[in-house]
Amino acid sequence: MWLLDQWAERHIQEAQSRGEFDLLPGRGEPLFLDDDSHVPPELRAGYRLLKNAGCLPPELAQHKEAVELIGLLKGIREDDPGVPEIQRRLTLLELKLQQAGLSTDFLRGDYADKLCSKLREEC
Repeated sequence: MWLLDQWAERHIQEAQSRGEFDLLPGRGEPLFLDDDSHVPPELRAGYRLLKNAGCLPPELAQHKEAVELIGLLKGIREDDPGVPEIQRRLTLLELKLQQAGLSTDFLRGDYADKLCSKLREEC
């Protein structure tokens, strides 16, 4: 990788000297990097690539879907005909998450409310 690093660095410096980075959006602003310290170094590039492509591990996709279902349940009346199906799907997701060894505490209480509101702000 040493030669590849040198080659990339040389091309970056040449582009900087030509001013190719001067008009990029966000120039001069701090970068907000994800904390990937829990991911082994050899897997970080691959994980970042998958994340940027919109691919999530199954557990995170199930977590996201569960949060969306909670939001649906809060937005409809209890006598709505779709409530039993949404509750069934939510229960199934909860079981899958528990089988994967993940906590499902986010499905109940204040934490779920805060999480839902945070997700709504980011979208």
